[in-house]
Amino acid sequence: MGIIEQHLEMLFISHEERGKGLGKELLKYGIEQYSLNDLAVNEQNPLAKGFYEHMGFGVYKRTEYDEQGNPYPLLYMRFDR
Repeated sequence: MGIIEQHLEMLFISHEERGKGLGKELLKYGIEQYSLNDLAVNEQNPLAKGFYEHMGFGVYKRTEYDEQGNPYPLLYMRFDR
C-alpha cells in the first residue's frame, strides 16, 4: 500500500493472499491512521472497483486516460464517511 497525503496511490495483494481480509485491514488502517479519503482505480478492474465500493468509496469522476496519458479509463473515488 502506498499513500501520498490522503490519497491511496496503490494497494496490491498477491493472488495467493486475496480473500483473507488483508486488503480490508490495510485500507481500514490507511483510513484510520492517515485519513485516507480518495483513490483512482482502473475502470477495467471491476473487482477492485467493487472492493472499494464495498469499503465505502464512491465514484466522483471518470477520465478516458490514465495519469500517464495511456488509454486506460480511471475512476476517481472518495471515501463517503
